[in-house]
Amino acid sequence: MTNVQGTSLDIRTPDGTADAYLAHPGDGAAHPGVLLYMDAFGLRPALEDIARRLAGHGYTVLVPNVLYRAGRAPVVELPDFIDPAQRPEIFKPLFGLVQSLTPDLALRDAGAYLDWLDASPLVADGPMGTAGYCMGGVLALRTAAAHPDRFGAVASFHAGRLVTEAEDSPHRLLGRVTAELYFGHADQDQSMPADRIEALEQAADAAGVTYRSERYEGASHGYTQADTAAYDAEADERHWRNLLELFARRL
Repeated sequence: MTNVQGTSLDIRTPDGTADAYLAHPGDGAAHPGVLLYMDAFGLRPALEDIARRLAGHGYTVLVPNVLYRAGRAPVVELPDFIDPAQRPEIFKPLFGLVQSLTPDLALRDAGAYLDWLDASPLVADGPMGTAGYCMGGVLALRTAAAHPDRFGAVASFHAGRLVTEAEDSPHRLLGRVTAELYFGHADQDQSMPADRIEALEQAADAAGVTYRSERYEGASHGYTQADTAAYDAEADERHWRNLLELFARRL
């Protein structure tokens, strides 16, 4: 671990300005870049904590507010701690915003985020990593499929809807990915049940990608998010071990 600096910034995109958070080692040197995708609750102190912890291991980490079209983060009012009773009320406005972020819009934005990382003196040459939580896992996979030459590692944690009936379902994009992949599934996740995990693994096998897909026993959707009731400390530490091992090997 090393001294870390964090700052808020704005990134110009084809559709406007995305607010973001950047965490990086305090030595001012260039380090491997990581594009970190948020969960549905969005860019907030809990996500900034994750970015700083990752930066402490030697990475320059960018966390964009992918819902910037609806406003600066937080796009909806959030309590300091999100318990089950509050989730339905919080998700009422969030659901529509998440649905409005189409794959085309998300990939247009991803190009701007990557351009920003490429131009930053804090980002070293060479492969980058991307990781995502919840909806961010889908965004990470789509981004790696659209920019296969840019990424050496992709990690997805408690992501739902990695397998759908849509023609552009994330699992159908695996053949375009050249990075090593890691999937950490919550086994209590209704948005990614066992049959869909199996379908994802079958698609990965057929695509010939290098990957690991693991189920976190007893963990709920959102197990990495410390400001929610879904947080599971044991599963979270397992997630950190796997994420850091992947990035250390491939970036």
